[in-house]
Amino acid sequence: MIKKENLPECPVATTVQLIGSKWKLLILRNLLTGTKRYNELLRGLPAISQKMLTSTLKSMVEDGIVERKAYPEVPPKVEYTLSPVGESMRPVIKSMEEWGMDYKKQVA
Repeated sequence: MIKKENLPECPVATTVQLIGSKWKLLILRNLLTGTKRYNELLRGLPAISQKMLTSTLKSMVEDGIVERKAYPEVPPKVEYTLSPVGESMRPVIKSMEEWGMDYKKQVA
C-alpha cells in the first residue's frame, strides 16, 4: 500500500494515481461483477497483454484495491476480488458509466 506521505495532497490526484490508468479502471469494472480468475480477466480485456495485466494486478494488490487469493493446487489457482477499499469505488465507476452513456447520447 502506498504510504500516506507519498500520496499527493490533492484528493483528486490521489484517486487518479490509484485508478487513473485505462487498465486499472477496466479491471475494476470487471471485478465489480464478482471474483475473477486471471484468465477470466485476460479474456475480458482482449487488448491487454499478459505482462500488463500481471503488473497492473500486482500494483492494485499492493495499493489495497484488489485482493489476490492463491490456492495451493497444481495447476495454480489464483482469484482476484475487490477489497473493501476497491468496493468503495463502485459508486465512482457507476457515475463514470452513466456519464459516458449520457455523453454518447449527446454526441450521437
